Amino acid sequence: MNRQLYKKKKSKTKLKKVFLGFFALLLGLSGYIYYQYSQGLKQASGKNIVTNEKAKQEFNGTKKEKMDKVNILLLGVDSRGEEKSRTDTIMIAQYDPKNQTAKIVSLMRDIYVEIPNHRNYKINTAYFLGGPELLRQTIKKNFDIDIHYYAMIDFKGFESVVDTLAPNGIEMDVEKRMSENIGVVLKPGLQYLNGKELLGYARFRHDANGDFGRVERQQKVINALKDEIISVNGVTKLPKLVGTIQPYIETNLEGIDRLELLKDFFLNPPDEIETLTIPVENSYKMGNYEHAGSVLEIDFEENKQAIKQFLNEDQVDSQNDSTSQKGK
Repeated sequence: MNRQLYKKKKSKTKLKKVFLGFFALLLGLSGYIYYQYSQGLKQASGKNIVTNEKAKQEFNGTKKEKMDKVNILLLGVDSRGEEKSRTDTIMIAQYDPKNQTAKIVSLMRDIYVEIPNHRNYKINTAYFLGGPELLRQTIKKNFDIDIHYYAMIDFKGFESVVDTLAPNGIEMDVEKRMSENIGVVLKPGLQYLNGKELLGYARFRHDANGDFGRVERQQKVINALKDEIISVNGVTKLPKLVGTIQPYIETNLEGIDRLELLKDFFLNPPDEIETLTIPVENSYKMGNYEHAGSVLEIDFEENKQAIKQFLNEDQVDSQNDSTSQKGK
């Protein structure tokens, strides 16, 4: 009996030690996360932050079911303290946790569109007139895309993200000399770019390719950042990264939804981010209007089909398979 009692006491002692060890580890991890997050906030507060202090803007996104593909409207703005601003970058990012795929549709900002309850104009004017909600309505009306959330980042926030994530810079192969209207001078060749330089690279458009070249560079930058984020170093820097970017970002993706998306992304990271630029090749012509200036007039049916096939390839393939089976 004494031996059994001794064994029970010993077992309880071991269990207690394991529990205390786990608790200490959890406490240490929580402390590390909080410290890194605080460092990120501190780093951001030391800069001249230009943010919109108003409450979250209206955004009536489509309700998302659990484990469904999620579509997020990504907007890049250069507010410079202005109450209203246009957006230089309009993207729809889709993440599919089930199939571990990530896709980005880039919408050229000069596409001439119908804006609900307004006259036709360039698509980036929709944001200027009515914020992310009017832009969401405009995208739905012209391209029939359902969007669940939006995330808007000021360009200063982009610089901070890069410098926090990769203090030594992000490797990028610069195709040519770039300097006009980007605030930096970039020389051609493979090199490491800091936040300001990478932003300049992504924004450059003063060459023969214009906005099409800029969109292509933006897509390259996003893929490079994705690789850095899902690396071991990127994961350990995530709390600080969140703290750094928080003052610069506005989004309706919060709480459980944000945590669930981050968890799915890091547990099931995509191998690459597939990209599509709208308008697709040979589906547009240049136009000019007195009230809007130079615009892209596009074939909406062709581009809607391109987007549908790109974002729903698995559904299209399954439909084709079922159709072929019936034909046998």
